[in-house]
Amino acid sequence: MTGQDRGAIRVVLADDEAVVRVGVRAVLAAAPEVEVVAEAPDGRDAVDLVLAHRPDVAVLDIRMPRLNGLEAAAEIRRLSVGTAVLVLTTFAEDAYISRALGEGAGGFVLKTGDPTEIIAGVRAVASGAAYLSPSVARRVIDHLAATGSRLGAAQQLDGLTNREREVLGLLGSGMSNGEIAEHIHVVEGTVKVYVSGIFRQLGVRNRVEAAILAHEAGLIPRGTRPAHGPLPQPGPDSAADP
Repeated sequence: MTGQDRGAIRVVLADDEAVVRVGVRAVLAAAPEVEVVAEAPDGRDAVDLVLAHRPDVAVLDIRMPRLNGLEAAAEIRRLSVGTAVLVLTTFAEDAYISRALGEGAGGFVLKTGDPTEIIAGVRAVASGAAYLSPSVARRVIDHLAATGSRLGAAQQLDGLTNREREVLGLLGSGMSNGEIAEHIHVVEGTVKVYVSGIFRQLGVRNRVEAAILAHEAGLIPRGTRPAHGPLPQPGPDSAADP
């Protein structure tokens, strides 16, 4: 049962700067369904608190002592406690983004961005969807293009079935597995099978990369809006909407 099923999204917040923790906690307090259940000044304590509280979301700064945010995300993923990770980042930390994708982060928001993006990001990753601040999204897209990851995946789109392409487009619109299942009238377990197959065929590691690819390939169906917040819109060099 997720925090949203219970009517509350339980959050563990970790940042080594006390003033940042105060600010983020104040932002999250504006969302009545979000509850910060514990705070940590470093990654090691964050992992321990996740294990103790089993929150729905861990909001992690990247640069922290003992364990940094990437190491903490990897440890949380290894623990398999069902806690999603939302990463707090800055413009100076672009090099960390691809690593965080590989460690299972479900979203990225800027500390210096619109505070409402933090709330939107927490809601999204708690539901199993992906979330990127628009400015962060552009950097992820550029990174994937520079490394050839996006190009290599795009070349395999023809290998997807029509249903898989539909699921990828809905995933890219910001829908969770449950929302996709309701939209295409199947059980959630079937959607999980589709998503796993899509990841494998496209060579992507997680929902963030898959969502970006869906946007870049023009797979987002018209009239479909992100469930909890914006993912990157196709750029001027992207394929047109179908």
